[in-house]
Amino acid sequence: MTTVDPTFASCALPRVETERVTLGHGSGGQLSAELLRDVLLPALGAGSALAARAGQPDGGVLEDAAVLDVAGVTLVTSTDAFVVSPLFFPGGDIGTLAVHGTVNDLAMMGATPLALTVAYIIEEGFPLDDLRRIIASVGSAAAAAGVPVVTGDTKVVPRGAADGIFVTTSGIGRRLPAARVSAAFARPGDAVLVSGPIGAHGTTVLSAREALGFEADIASDTRPLHRLVQAMVERRGGDIHVMRDPTRGGVASALNEIAAASGVGVEIDETALPVPPLVAAACDLLGLDPLHVANEGCLIAVVAPEAADEILAVMRSRPESRHATRLGDVVAGHPGRVVMRTLLGSTRLVDMLVGEQLPRIC
Repeated sequence: MTTVDPTFASCALPRVETERVTLGHGSGGQLSAELLRDVLLPALGAGSALAARAGQPDGGVLEDAAVLDVAGVTLVTSTDAFVVSPLFFPGGDIGTLAVHGTVNDLAMMGATPLALTVAYIIEEGFPLDDLRRIIASVGSAAAAAGVPVVTGDTKVVPRGAADGIFVTTSGIGRRLPAARVSAAFARPGDAVLVSGPIGAHGTTVLSAREALGFEADIASDTRPLHRLVQAMVERRGGDIHVMRDPTRGGVASALNEIAAASGVGVEIDETALPVPPLVAAACDLLGLDPLHVANEGCLIAVVAPEAADEILAVMRSRPESRHATRLGDVVAGHPGRVVMRTLLGSTRLVDMLVGEQLPRIC
């Protein structure tokens, strides 16, 4: 009679944590979507403004920001929290990241930012010199973006109750008249564009955190994108159907969100992926997929095919997107899925990030 060691049998099966929050719930991938769907939204109630817009274009819960009509004016608002570790990294810090992240969330809905709010949660014992440096970064980044910080809050928590400092920002903007974008507006035949190289932010932060040495040659791409968006919308606003900044979860998660929201398939070409050689080398060494690595200074645009070349030209005329390229196309087949044509001529499924590849990345 054959017996099975119960210890061996239990070890062979992966254990899935279902009753506690894990780092993976903050990844921007599948677990984040499940947390939103199963925990956060049901608690708001069917009558809440946020739940009522679930799945709706123009401000639905899967957008980067919400669209509000106030006295005939179309406004856009967004809130984000930043817990990046380390606080300072090549190309930026938690202060610049907070400003750029919220400005870009507004921009992805076609809005010009009008004002920001900033809140700091500071751990007891945090160095005042570091606090001054971060606050100065927030001020400089906001001034450079042309967006005033109009109000905020500061809280101090006991030693050990936070990791140095956390920053929360909210923003409000006015939607450009020609903008009408939503993750639900992609159509078969549309072109998929990306404004620049991918993978630099996540690779830089991970290298700085673990002292891997790559950060000597790679810097975060964090930057504001609202001026780029304004130039694109003013040229061919009606032909821009979707805009997303591929932050947590990277390009893969952003494209999967678009495919699911629009009920379409997306096909991209591996030869078109704008991955810098140093980023590719670092990802190969660390076992990371550049498609899942966070970005903080590029956007994905899904546009009408007849406008793709003109929009690309506008993008390439701007300093923040001079390396813009076409990644692929929207298709009617395999709805809700993203497929990549590989260098070998085969195809592979590009799924959303599962778990947490790079925690504390933004």
